[in-house]
Amino acid sequence: MEDLLKLKNKNIVVMGVANKRSLAWGVAKSLYQAGANVIFTYRKERSYSKLQKLLEEHGLEARMIVQCDVNTDESIQEAFGKIGEEVECIHGVVHSIAFAHAEDLKGDFVETSRDGFAFAQDTSAYSLVAVANASRPLMKEGGSLIAMSYLGAERVVDGYNVMGVAKASLEASVKYLASDLGKHDIRVNAISAGAVRTLAAKGVPSFNEILHKIEETAPLRKNVTQEEVGDMTLAMMSHLSRGVTGEIVYVDSGYNIMG
Repeated sequence: MEDLLKLKNKNIVVMGVANKRSLAWGVAKSLYQAGANVIFTYRKERSYSKLQKLLEEHGLEARMIVQCDVNTDESIQEAFGKIGEEVECIHGVVHSIAFAHAEDLKGDFVETSRDGFAFAQDTSAYSLVAVANASRPLMKEGGSLIAMSYLGAERVVDGYNVMGVAKASLEASVKYLASDLGKHDIRVNAISAGAVRTLAAKGVPSFNEILHKIEETAPLRKNVTQEEVGDMTLAMMSHLSRGVTGEIVYVDSGYNIMG
């Protein structure tokens, strides 16, 4: 399988590990199994400490760990500058970053504040554009960018509110970036993951109801796992998907096809 994936000793940047339940951590575990060199970014010291603990518990070693605040261009450029000094070439980036203020996930979407709307867009969607711009000079052999989305980008999900609009913007950005970067042999795709009990998901008021509904109506009659999302992301990052770009790939037990 390693020969098919062709990720052994490839340098992959994973952004957004908050704790052991993070989708980004599931992706990282799959990457390690494929023999990739994993480079992590973190925003705050708290996340850094949790990441270090996770690595120690699993007996894994990061190729590099770099601080990066995706809300500032300077921090993004500095982070990828440091990565470039260390490895010269990277082969992929996993962007698993999204955030909205708690008050903007409560009540009605129509009450979303101007600042809250802008912040959700900046953190959850524009950050992918900025990361793509900063990382592309390092993808000297081509590469793959993967973003994490959710069904709320195309359908109304109760309580998802401003985050749904941010994810819609993220998915549109994936397509425009794919168009721009294809000439550099850089592919850009998104994984639309089903409901997984992550830290971010806890902020959605209707989350438990969503889990039950998926179990009842999805074709596979189950919720997806962190490992399933990680493995599909691995496939989309690898040589196996070399002909695919600009796509939104659903990993949700088929729930998205149901009426």
